[in-house]
Amino acid sequence: MWGRRRRGAGPGAGGGAEELRARRREREAALRKARRQEQLVSKRLLREDEQDGAEVLLQPLPEDEVSELLRGVQRASEDRKTLLRRLRRALQDKETQQKFVRLDGSVRTLVGLFTGSLADVQMEAARCLHELSHSSDAAVAEACMPVTSYLLTYLSGHSIEFMELCLYTLGNLVVESEAVRKQLLPQGIIPVLASCIQSPHEAVLEGLGYVLSQLLQAKEAPTEIIPLVLDSVLPQHMLRLVCSGLKSGTGAAVEFAWCLHYIVCSHTANAALIALGAVPALTSLLCDIASEISQSFSEGLELLTCPVLRCLGNLLAEETGCEAQIQDERLLAALFTVMQCYLQKHPFIVPEGLWLLNNLTADDPFFCFALLSLDLLPALLQLLPCSQAASVLVLTVLCNVAEKGPAYCQQLHQRAALPLLLGPLALPDPEVVGQCLELLHLLFLHCPQAAVDFVGQGGPQTLKQHQSTPELQERVQALLDMALQPPGTSIFSSLPAASSTFS
Repeated sequence: MWGRRRRGAGPGAGGGAEELRARRREREAALRKARRQEQLVSKRLLREDEQDGAEVLLQPLPEDEVSELLRGVQRASEDRKTLLRRLRRALQDKETQQKFVRLDGSVRTLVGLFTGSLADVQMEAARCLHELSHSSDAAVAEACMPVTSYLLTYLSGHSIEFMELCLYTLGNLVVESEAVRKQLLPQGIIPVLASCIQSPHEAVLEGLGYVLSQLLQAKEAPTEIIPLVLDSVLPQHMLRLVCSGLKSGTGAAVEFAWCLHYIVCSHTANAALIALGAVPALTSLLCDIASEISQSFSEGLELLTCPVLRCLGNLLAEETGCEAQIQDERLLAALFTVMQCYLQKHPFIVPEGLWLLNNLTADDPFFCFALLSLDLLPALLQLLPCSQAASVLVLTVLCNVAEKGPAYCQQLHQRAALPLLLGPLALPDPEVVGQCLELLHLLFLHCPQAAVDFVGQGGPQTLKQHQSTPELQERVQALLDMALQPPGTSIFSSLPAASSTFS
């Protein structure tokens, strides 16, 4: 840390800014790693509304009743469809699912009916298998492995409802079992999905996106699944469907946006996505989202906005040079529109937007200049009290700006950033306070008047509150030394004068 490494040389000695930059880069790397989203694995359940008045079973069936129900289904009769409906309701219970799959020939019977020629019986058997796929017991999912090849086969040439049911059943099975995933890959699931992604039906595309998102979250995805995806037509179609989400249904766009996010987080395909034009395409989409929600609040668009922000932020975090593709002030304006529109109803979007802003301003001065020239600093400072995460990220962005040198620090100081730092500086949160200390160090280093004004505003008294905090005390003392330098002995006297204009 800059306070510890300076030793007797004083906070403004040569190398201080470089040490600060190195330390911030290390922390930002850790932040970026942490934001490789806690990948949410979920299961989906499609159930038709029960209109026939039949009682929904709420208790597990005894094993003998499960066995009797299976025997009834196995006997060819006119009541088979009714018995399958009763079985489907019974399979909504976890214990009954476990009892059913332990019975000899149970899944084989369902698979036989699922592959039969009677459409209504086939649909009911598919619904029974779908209920089993929703189990949280991996053993139940693995008991369904004999049906996976048929599920893939039926993704072509059947009704939309049937294809949708097959897709969500596949997706559920993929979540629970690595054995299922390993079986599906040689069975050709990626080529099948690549064929289906050109379907004109929104329901099919949304289900396909669900299956693919579950595959891409698997621990083996970076080595075994993503290379197959990249060798297919899936990436370009995913990007197309995400970017057309405002014109068509957003359901599929949301699913595929998360798919892109998981691919980005794998660190295996970013060059390929950038080559496809992902950065300018997603930038344009974010601008369109901002325009849409600024005219009329569109409930549900936040579900698309979140993964789009993460994709862009994480692509920029890779330091692949893609910043040059998006040097457009409209992106910055759109980003602030999105954060302001969602601040009250969907505040979780704000840290996502700030994460992207942090990565935009981390290296390239273009967006630091734009932030000030578009007069967006007041809007940024208004986000300081939103949450702990937002406070840290706002302060990090301000550090990014201040790090660009004296002219930028003068602008921050002239635009009254300093008084607003006294509030966060008084908080008992070491992470927020630590980020305040870094920003103050940069301001004092590059803009001596900021240190003078800080003293005049009672800043040293606030700083002294943290002198007993172990991880802060050395930096606090270093800042106090900087701020309280006697006249004529300023550590800034050897620094070049800051430019009087912002450039």
